[in-house]
Amino acid sequence: MNEHVKSYKKETITGQYDVIVIGSGLGGMSTAAFLAKEGKKVLILEGHYEPGGFTHTFKRKGYEWDVGVHYVGEVHRPYSMISKLFDYISDTPIEWAEMGEVYDRMIFGTAIYDYKKGEAEFKQQMKSYFPETADQIAIDNYVKAIKDAQKSQQLFFIEKVLNATMSSLFGKFMRKGAMKYNRPTLKVLHEITKNKKLIAVLTGQYGDYGSPPSEGSFLMHSMLAKHYFNGGCYPEGGSKSIFNAIAPIILKAGGEIFTRAKVKEILVNETYEAYGIELEDNFIVKAPIVISSAGIYNTYKNLLAPKVAAHFKLHEQLNKLKRSTGHMCLYIGLKHKKSELNLGKANYWVFPDNYDHDENISLYLADPKNDFPIAYISFPTAKDANWEERFPDRSTIEIVTVAPWKWFQKWEEERWKKRGAEYDKIKEDFSLRLLEKLYAQEPSLRGKVDHYELSTPLSTKHFCNYEFGEVYGLDNGVERFNQTFLRPRTPVRNLYLTGQDVVSVGIGGALSSGLLTATVVTGKNLMTRLFDSKLQFYGGFLKGLFGLK
Repeated sequence: MNEHVKSYKKETITGQYDVIVIGSGLGGMSTAAFLAKEGKKVLILEGHYEPGGFTHTFKRKGYEWDVGVHYVGEVHRPYSMISKLFDYISDTPIEWAEMGEVYDRMIFGTAIYDYKKGEAEFKQQMKSYFPETADQIAIDNYVKAIKDAQKSQQLFFIEKVLNATMSSLFGKFMRKGAMKYNRPTLKVLHEITKNKKLIAVLTGQYGDYGSPPSEGSFLMHSMLAKHYFNGGCYPEGGSKSIFNAIAPIILKAGGEIFTRAKVKEILVNETYEAYGIELEDNFIVKAPIVISSAGIYNTYKNLLAPKVAAHFKLHEQLNKLKRSTGHMCLYIGLKHKKSELNLGKANYWVFPDNYDHDENISLYLADPKNDFPIAYISFPTAKDANWEERFPDRSTIEIVTVAPWKWFQKWEEERWKKRGAEYDKIKEDFSLRLLEKLYAQEPSLRGKVDHYELSTPLSTKHFCNYEFGEVYGLDNGVERFNQTFLRPRTPVRNLYLTGQDVVSVGIGGALSSGLLTATVVTGKNLMTRLFDSKLQFYGGFLKGLFGLK
């Protein structure tokens, strides 16, 4: 049992709270921590038996795996926005281990393309693979487009804290710069180069936000790519160290965190003001402010009474959105010391050798027996600097790939771990295929795997409460960034949103959503807690978050 949390199955909620936060993922936790620093007593309710959302870890048969944090950018740079955010809301500093010179390795058949940390180094390395003059110019133009698009987002995200009146006056202007880059990534790349191989290599990280190049917004791609230009890091002690660093801030302000506390409904009175929540056992907790980190779909469709959703026509908002893809993750355990395996820290992105991400996705979705369009291989044991202190004789690996909900939907009513022989057979077939992807890159591992198990979109639904197992919540296509209602304020008074749907996917998006939502709730410019002046806020919001100078 985590020392910072209480189990609702064992203890009753008896306190009086200023704020209730639904969900203990990084968006909910960071929002709660910002509010706690402002003297608010916050109750966090988590349906899962482990806190932390996609930052939690789980153990099985003597192994430990993270479920969502595979690497983070910019945290090793002390003056970056993401570093300052973590420092401010953490009780003790999170230690981050750098992944080294190469953080991502793109593999197409037998061809390997390394992403090196440092903007100049990245460009130089890419140019060594593509020596033609036109390609070299294209690489420079690509990096410039990434930086320009990322700069354009500063006012775009600040606009989300404005009230309706201010947004109607200034919102269009503040969003205008970013909207120039809110186009499909593939279209933007086609304007930069006609080299199919170069485009495939430069867009290989699309798996980090779940939308292939023809569908994903270049706005999202630029955030992601720029975020890692200075390399990647991994939290020492595993991703659970993130929750453990933030939780004490909330507890010291008198707040509490309960697991196994699944919210059934957000309570709204006759004048359409939120005033608390009702848990699945019908227990009611009241508070003047309710914040949902459960995602906009869950919040509007499942947590609000139908008459409330109908009154504000919230279904019309949801109809303008699309859910992100589902995924499978193969969790692998090896009874070998970290030093014995000698695995590198770089992530492997393994693709078919035709250099066409969109075609490969289409072929795979049409027939799951076709080659995986992407196999992302992560080596947390190698990344974690103090892994051997906790697991001296064991190592772990994770492999992630695409998996649509519909392939597994027929078993959604079956119990976890008891879904039957047919389901288990499908999982085993996928597992063996993914293991072969690993052995193709690291042949010395064949025969050393002690344990493996596969999660599917059903696992994501079961543990993270996404209705169709969507790993990233909202799809990161162009339409997502066109929607002005994706902001902390909701039409229901005293009800707010936070988390990845408010800003973007990833650690940076979750952290900044916490800052934005807490800013709206308190009516204070909380950026002044991180920087010395309001001028720095408006001149540099999100600037450091993704590494601009």
